[in-house]
Amino acid sequence: MLLTTSVGSFPKPPYLTKARTQFDAGKITREELTELERQATREIIALQEQVGIDILVHGEMERGDMTTYFAERLDGFSISGPVRSYGNRYYRKPIVNGAIARPSPMTVEMFSYAQSLTSKPVKGMLTGPYTMCDWSFNTHYEDRRALTLALAEIIAEEAEDLEKAGAKYIQIDEPAISTRPEELGLAIEAMGIVTRDLKAKTISHICYGDFEKIYPEILKLPVDQLDLEFANSDFANLDIFRNPPFTKEIAVGVIDIHSYKLETVAQVKEWINAALEVFPPEKVYIDPDCGLKTRTLEEAEAKLKVMVQAVREIRAERGWV
Repeated sequence: MLLTTSVGSFPKPPYLTKARTQFDAGKITREELTELERQATREIIALQEQVGIDILVHGEMERGDMTTYFAERLDGFSISGPVRSYGNRYYRKPIVNGAIARPSPMTVEMFSYAQSLTSKPVKGMLTGPYTMCDWSFNTHYEDRRALTLALAEIIAEEAEDLEKAGAKYIQIDEPAISTRPEELGLAIEAMGIVTRDLKAKTISHICYGDFEKIYPEILKLPVDQLDLEFANSDFANLDIFRNPPFTKEIAVGVIDIHSYKLETVAQVKEWINAALEVFPPEKVYIDPDCGLKTRTLEEAEAKLKVMVQAVREIRAERGWV
């Protein structure tokens, strides 16, 4: 009961941030950068095991941004200059200027390496086709639907390769879904392409939007589990999911990744117990609201320790040990 996990990204250590700058300037080789990315991945896997997380992530040490990383590895894309995403954070927005194709697998090598470091399951991590479309400039395809469905076919190939590599959990992130409720049907159609042949447990992380506008329609998204943020709103959005009843597994975000403030075990327990009044306990997973890359490594570790301790106490109190 209440398996713990994380959404995907972890903060990059200073030595890796420096190395990425050096690589961009031509001062170190791709092989040297890759070895440092692997070192950082080893450290993130070890940290999660030490904290006691049940389902691990590899931390995305090789990724600069969740859309640009994939665009740089696909035919049909070029990359723009920096564009503001939120606050003072920027990303290099992809430009679709040709037919999209996948020359080779994009995530399998690092997933396989991370999984080799632990006996616990590591999630395969992908950015979904709708978000890839929404966060890119399209100068080639007829419209957003054509681009999204083309991306869905490519991401389906990647998901299938992850499954062949041993991934038992495959997460297809779609944070853009909640920002354009009028296109939810397109996002559902595209996800159906991605997950149609998968036997692994499928998950989609959604954040940054008004859940009230997409619920209960979001239950049609063809994945086994939805991963939603709650802590950032102090669980004010929990009542949205009372009626009609939630029918999928749910990963409940109980850690606010946008704040440096450390949650207390008591607060997290209160939130988890509130969630257990709305969702069937056997369908509830516990994680942070979103990826942890906006925090320092020390903050991320402290927050995860609070989360795991809260879960352990609730398991003990409810006899789920």
